[in-house]
Amino acid sequence: MPRTTTRPTADRPLAALPWEELVTSALLGTDRRPPVAPGGRVPADGPVALLNAVALHTVRRRAGLLPAVPAARPEPTPHDPRPQLPEAARHRLAQLLADRAAPTASGRRGAAPDLTELIPQWLATANRQGFRAPAALVPPLLDAARARTDLRPQALAFAGPLGLWLAALNPEWKFALRGSAGGSLVPDTSDPEAVRRLWEEGLFAERIALLDAVRAREPGAALALLTTTWSTERAEDRLMFLDSLRTGLGAGDEEFLEQALADRSRNVRATAAELLSALPSSAFAGRMAARATSCVNPDRTGAGSGAGASIAVEAPHECDAGMQRDGVAAVPPTGRGERSWWLVQLVEATPLGVWQEQFGGRPAEEIVALPVADDWAGELHAAWCRAAVRQRHPEWARALLGAASAPPAGSPGLASIAERSKLLAVLSEAERADWVAEFIAAHGLSEAFQLLGVCTVPWAGPLGRAVVDALDIARDGGSYPWSFSGVMGLAERCLDPAEADRLEVLTATPDEQEDASPGAGGYWSEAFQRLVSTLRLRAAMEAELT
Repeated sequence: MPRTTTRPTADRPLAALPWEELVTSALLGTDRRPPVAPGGRVPADGPVALLNAVALHTVRRRAGLLPAVPAARPEPTPHDPRPQLPEAARHRLAQLLADRAAPTASGRRGAAPDLTELIPQWLATANRQGFRAPAALVPPLLDAARARTDLRPQALAFAGPLGLWLAALNPEWKFALRGSAGGSLVPDTSDPEAVRRLWEEGLFAERIALLDAVRAREPGAALALLTTTWSTERAEDRLMFLDSLRTGLGAGDEEFLEQALADRSRNVRATAAELLSALPSSAFAGRMAARATSCVNPDRTGAGSGAGASIAVEAPHECDAGMQRDGVAAVPPTGRGERSWWLVQLVEATPLGVWQEQFGGRPAEEIVALPVADDWAGELHAAWCRAAVRQRHPEWARALLGAASAPPAGSPGLASIAERSKLLAVLSEAERADWVAEFIAAHGLSEAFQLLGVCTVPWAGPLGRAVVDALDIARDGGSYPWSFSGVMGLAERCLDPAEADRLEVLTATPDEQEDASPGAGGYWSEAFQRLVSTLRLRAAMEAELT
């Protein structure tokens, strides 16, 4: 007769315990939380009893598992007609994405290029050439875009319909479904019904992308679309929608913006006032000009070399209801005087052409060079700087910048590098590059980082040469290169790759000078080796894609 084995009776009631109770006993330990069924006793061998009960539960759970209801198969990914990447470029992209995911060692960067920082340039070039992303590399590309928001516009455009198709299946990539810079989610803007439906039913980011797309094609149609729901939008949404009117801003927007001056939201009112001030012929600009010219006038007292040879300023004594309706903030920031606060708001909203009429047809360069009474020059010039940026006025931007070689304190406008970079952005690409090159030649690189950021890539001609020459001078100075790490990083991404040969001579370790920082020459040599290798890698990437 075969022998049978039975489990201790103390184990059997444990099968009645819920799975969660058994898990709790396992986590806390059977000594602290012995598995005991209601009405039962503590088993003699708690761990064995627990495992027996878990084994029984596991069999029951598996045997009683109901088959899942099959989900509908996803639709096939839309066809992408763009050509495939060249094989060399595909390998390069795989290398860039793999380097992004690799752990980085702490300490010195070494002489090897930072591949992660080259991904944006690679994507921009690939998109210009019209290639489509290899299917196998779309997932790591979406992972990279999830981690770095600066990559998203170019990455989503490159990933194309396959990227959106995959994002719909993976919650970690849902950012791609909120709208893409490439406009993949925007319907055909020539289809009024599709536009209306998305505007009324879409997510906020989809509606923003739609409004931008319609605005770029037909500004009046975008404004008409916005007015259909304006009164029901949230204040923060109204602000974002209003900002989209910067594209194609024109006289047809004036009536709507005048109404927005009475909006419930202070930020909406301020943005509407800013947009109206960029329309020199608007009624708003006329009202602000009348107020500003009553405060700022040619000094006609006869002082100086002739009437109007200086500027007299009488700041407003109050901020009346009309000024506040036109967006003038009555309460100044902490530490700022009320009258000067009101004055600069009036001046920066006044069309700059008004001042040339006010000062007898003088050009902007002469006006900003006039002496200003009672120490108002700083406030007045600051307001003119903001007006030049807002109105995209090259003549005034040029006048306020002054000569690049002049000391910052001697310039007619603000000495602030941040203000200068904004004024530079108003000028043409070529003029911008020439001005920054002259600035670097005169003042070096210590204050040039922000200025370089507004220059068109790649830095070619005089600008590229000025940066290389300034780096050479800094190297010969014997200090460590770390204070120039920001400019070095920019140079790796922005210098013309053709500069690599010219930089080769700087990769050698110089003789250590008596007053140089210890080991500085080696650090500079390493930095220049990295710069040269990065430029050559960029040239290779460009060749692979073209």
